[in-house]
Amino acid sequence: MTDDVRAITQRMYEAFNARDLTAAKTIFSGDFVSHPLGTVGVDSVVKAWSGLHAMFPDIQVIVEDMLVDADKAAVRTSLHGIPAGVEEQALPSMMEIFRVQDGRIAELWGLSSLSRPGR
Repeated sequence: MTDDVRAITQRMYEAFNARDLTAAKTIFSGDFVSHPLGTVGVDSVVKAWSGLHAMFPDIQVIVEDMLVDADKAAVRTSLHGIPAGVEEQALPSMMEIFRVQDGRIAELWGLSSLSRPGR
């Protein structure tokens, strides 16, 4: 199972970086829950991804570390392509934990150092 969890998690980052919004429907479960955003469903993923791509057209999420245990993956990423001046610190980063069920990402918990207007 850990290989499947690792594969779907990696596939999610690849789809984000490729701007492949249609892939979200095959990566996330229909009742996917994002705890940080307080949203449910695949459409919420597409909306979040679209917003980030619009705000930062060159954004790329780079996996720095991934730990997998049973049905969960914990991932540390860095965010590249953020224009100078938007972030005053080092590269923004994220820590995310995904729960996979039936081959799809079902739940997300996470923290990000990226400052976003209006949040």
